[in-house]
Amino acid sequence: MIRYDLICDSGHEFDGWFSDSAAYEAQAKRGLVTCVHCGSAKIEKQLMAPGIPVKGNRRKEGPARREAAKPVLATTFDPRQEKLLQMMREMRKTVEENAEYVGNRFAEEARKIHYEESEKRGIYGETTAEDAKDLIEEGIEIHPLPVLPEDGN
Repeated sequence: MIRYDLICDSGHEFDGWFSDSAAYEAQAKRGLVTCVHCGSAKIEKQLMAPGIPVKGNRRKEGPARREAAKPVLATTFDPRQEKLLQMMREMRKTVEENAEYVGNRFAEEARKIHYEESEKRGIYGETTAEDAKDLIEEGIEIHPLPVLPEDGN
């Protein structure tokens, strides 16, 4: 997965997660990447600092330094964002109540249903980005479930 800092033509900043840079380019070209604030499809990637992993052999820091190093998230209350989150929660709840959880067998089960080797039913589960791409290329309709703040990323 790759995260991009994005900005719309009205100056609204937000981020987006994509399976790779080609997925971002394809979605942006089709107008599927839109501003979360105003809905504009005129989006550009912003300059980003690289994510450099911490070496595993570093000396441990004292408790005071670790406390100071914790990331802080500053948020402002936006009723539109809260409404969107509530809609995402409801959608996910509906899927979980009305579809069968198949875990990491999602790609296999989706193919069986598509090729009528298994009963037609709603399913949800986990799969890799590569398997999801393969399913789409085979003409199998899939949709990602939203990741919610309470999922702990």
